[in-house]
Amino acid sequence: MGILHEDVVVINQAEKAGEPTVITVNCPDKTGLECDLCRVILLFGLSICRGDVSTDGKWCYIVFWVVGKPSTRWNLLTKRLLAACPSYFSTSGIFYYRPENQQPKPPDVFLLKFWCSYERDGLLHDVTEVLCELELTINSVKVSTTPDGRVMDLFFITDTREILHTKRRQDETIDSLKAVLCNALLSCEIELAGSEVTACSQGSPYLPSAITEEIPSHTLVQIFCQDHKGLIYDIMRTLKDYNIQVRYGRFCANPRGNCELDLFIMQADGKKIVDPNKQNALSSRLRMELLRPLRVAVVSRGPDTELLVANPVELSGRGRPLVFYDITLALKVLKTRIFSVKIGRYMIRDREWEVYRILLDEGVGSPVPRNKIEEGVRNKLMGWE
Repeated sequence: MGILHEDVVVINQAEKAGEPTVITVNCPDKTGLECDLCRVILLFGLSICRGDVSTDGKWCYIVFWVVGKPSTRWNLLTKRLLAACPSYFSTSGIFYYRPENQQPKPPDVFLLKFWCSYERDGLLHDVTEVLCELELTINSVKVSTTPDGRVMDLFFITDTREILHTKRRQDETIDSLKAVLCNALLSCEIELAGSEVTACSQGSPYLPSAITEEIPSHTLVQIFCQDHKGLIYDIMRTLKDYNIQVRYGRFCANPRGNCELDLFIMQADGKKIVDPNKQNALSSRLRMELLRPLRVAVVSRGPDTELLVANPVELSGRGRPLVFYDITLALKVLKTRIFSVKIGRYMIRDREWEVYRILLDEGVGSPVPRNKIEEGVRNKLMGWE
C-alpha cells in the first residue's frame, strides 16, 4: 500500500522574514535522488543553507532548509520535486528503480526564432528570464547582429511541462516575449527542431586553452569549504556520476560563508569504498568540482573580446540550470552588450561540458575592463554578490 502524494513533499514556508523555508521529502530512494532534488531547488533560484538526509537503502527522508526570493512559486516547486521522486504509489520495492535498459525518452527540442529591430542593454537576459519563468530549458543559443543593427535569436529549447507542441503553449510563450520585447520584436516563431537542425547548432570543436586547463558499512565523506551557489548540487551530481548513494547526510552553512558536510555513502552494490585508489579519485574529483564548478575566461578573438563559460554536464545529459540566465544578468549589470552567442556541447578530457561562447559588443561607450567582466560573471554564477 502506498502513501498519499501530499506527504511525499511538504513545504513549510517561513513565518518571518529572514527565516528559512523547510522542505521535507519522504519517498522511495534511488541513486542520485539528492542530486535531482537539489537541481530543482537551484532551478527555482533557492539556496540550501542546511540539510539532513537519511535512508535505509529503500526509503529516503530528506529535509532542506532553503532561502530565496519571496516570489517563489511554492506550489509549482512542490510539483517539480514530486516529479523528481521515484514512484510513491508503491512501497514494495518493485518500482523503485528504472531498469538499466529502459532509458527515459529524451524531450523534444523546439526552435524558438525571433527577430528584433534593434539591440538594447539586457535584451538577452530579459528573454532568458521569460523562458525560465515559463519552465522552458535553454539547450543552445545562437545570436547574430546584422550590420543594420537588427538582431536574430535562435533558441533551442525543451519544455519541462512537455506541452510546447500545443498551440496554446506556443501562444503563451510568444505573448510573454512580446510583453517584454514590446515594439522591438519584429517576428517570432516556434517549431519542432529536427535532428539535422540540432546537429547544426553545435559549434566548432576548437576551444582556447584558457578554458580547457584549468558507519562501518559506509564511507564517511567530510567536506569543509567555502559556500557558493549550487554547492550541494555540485556535490550530489558528482556522487551521482560515480553511481554512489548517500545513506545519511547533514550539512549547513554559517553566516561567514563556510559550509560543513558529513555524508555517509556507499557504492551501488551496497558496499563501502575501501579501495584507496577509488577513495583518492572521488576525493580529487570532489575537490576539483568545489574549487572550480564552472570555468570562466575572457579571451581575445582577433580584435574582438569573447567570454567563455564552461558548465559540466551530468552523465544523465543535464547541465547546471540557470547558467545562461546568470551570465546575461551579469552582463546586463555591467552594461555590456552581446554581439553573438553560441552554446554547444564539447568533450574535454573525457568529460562533456556545456560551453557558452559569447562575443561581446564593445562598440558603445567605454568598454568594461576584461578582468571586471570575468570577475562579475564568475561572482554572479557562484552567488558571491
